[in-house]
Amino acid sequence: MGHNNRQKQRRFKKDNHRHHSHEQSHQLHRDQDDGSLPTDPAAEGGEEEQRGPAIQLAMWDFGQCDAKRCTGRKLARFGLLKELRVSTGFGGVVLSPTGTQCVSQEDLELIRRRGLAVVDCSWARLEDVPFTKLRCAAPRLLPWLVAANPVNYGRPCELSCVEALAAALIICGEKETGDLLLSKFKWGHAFLSLNRELLKAYSECQNGADMIVVQNEWLSQQKSHKLLMTELKK
Repeated sequence: MGHNNRQKQRRFKKDNHRHHSHEQSHQLHRDQDDGSLPTDPAAEGGEEEQRGPAIQLAMWDFGQCDAKRCTGRKLARFGLLKELRVSTGFGGVVLSPTGTQCVSQEDLELIRRRGLAVVDCSWARLEDVPFTKLRCAAPRLLPWLVAANPVNYGRPCELSCVEALAAALIICGEKETGDLLLSKFKWGHAFLSLNRELLKAYSECQNGADMIVVQNEWLSQQKSHKLLMTELKK
């Protein structure tokens, strides 16, 4: 009798331990689900993706780039920019080779009201793009910057769509939106690292003329530095 009671007690303790362990495991799993918020809201369909950027962003896509590497199309999939037809005009600032001045702080009001657009094409096929047919109110150039995208890493001025948009936004004072765009790419931080000093200097310029002065001073300093290093190595 006493032996049977001890067996029942051991069996009760064992079953109770299993039940308690199951409850702990279930609670732990629930706590982890509650606390594991996604680092990239867009990847999980989070609030940030649904709300979208404060600035209206757009792109003309001429289909010249590898679709898998096209940064503009990726932004469109995230709902961060709108794709335009060639016949569709754009009333905001457009980053285009047809511009006669650099994008700057003086464009900020127009960008906030009407938006910012870019032309998605291949740098090797610029002559095939009918830039003059694109109806835009304010075509603008970008100043000298270095690309960090995997296709043109380290090459001056050959920026991808996301780099061009982010650079223009940061220069004009919309850094938060620029950072948001770059955060969708694992190499996005590299663009900021390569151009940190220049972007800061450009963002302090009030107009396109000031931008050119800063750009030329930077290039002159870089040239002098390279010449000095060459002399030191002799």
